[in-house]
Amino acid sequence: MPAIVPLLQADDAVRIAHVRAPRWISHPAAGAAHNAMRLLLERPPSLRPRGLLLAGPYHNGKTMIAERFAVEHLRAADQQKVWVIQTREGAGLSHFYASILSGLRAPQAAGWRSLSRAGDQVDHLLERLKPRLLIFDEFHSALRGRRQDVKAIFSFLRRIARVHDISPVLVGEIAIYDAVHDTDEMGSRFDTIPIPRWAYDEEFATLLDSLEASLPLADTSDLSREPLAKIIHDLSEGLIGEVVEIVTRAAVAAISRGEDRITDATLSDLGYVPLSRRRNSALRHEMT
Repeated sequence: MPAIVPLLQADDAVRIAHVRAPRWISHPAAGAAHNAMRLLLERPPSLRPRGLLLAGPYHNGKTMIAERFAVEHLRAADQQKVWVIQTREGAGLSHFYASILSGLRAPQAAGWRSLSRAGDQVDHLLERLKPRLLIFDEFHSALRGRRQDVKAIFSFLRRIARVHDISPVLVGEIAIYDAVHDTDEMGSRFDTIPIPRWAYDEEFATLLDSLEASLPLADTSDLSREPLAKIIHDLSEGLIGEVVEIVTRAAVAAISRGEDRITDATLSDLGYVPLSRRRNSALRHEMT
């Protein structure tokens, strides 16, 4: 990667800062998600606009996919049509309205606010801003309540789709798929792009090649080949967030040691514990 070449001559602190900086890694699921959101953004007006689910396990890059799409849209658009809403913890419409008002950067009165007043403010903002996509990140946070609370939120999503011609994009864990498809009526309104764990296959090897190309290491590590690829896949359990964390730590360790490549010894020395085993890890037992 040409942009990396000048960094190879930089001091260790600069190289480590680059390794630790957030980075976008394109991959097939991300491409499918961006294409689906682009089609929703470019669709003609509709009385029953479709929505989209981006569902998959925790720490697998769903938020980055959504935010990347929103940022790219904002850079190219004359008027913002895509807004990312961070769904707040808590059940019911009051928390959901508060999430939307915060995401739309609207002032909120301190203290208690009636549902009707909050609902009116949300409607007023949607009418003024005229968004085409509202992306609700961590949408599963809105599902942790009574069944009637969840039904009220889905009713609200149907209404803003009909009244304001908005396509909702729900991003979160697999529970959102189950909740949406609890009824055929709601399930018929959404398409789904799964963001699954990575299998140990050629696509995973390509992911590792992309990661390695972004690292300011002078020597080739061959992350996509055995035994490194298998070690990284086993430690990450197929979660892209874990893959990036493992490779980042390994690259920092290699630079700090005066080495310019990642080896199986580098990975072994990390002492990295896979996510599913952390509850019963040795570190956990040291706390008892």
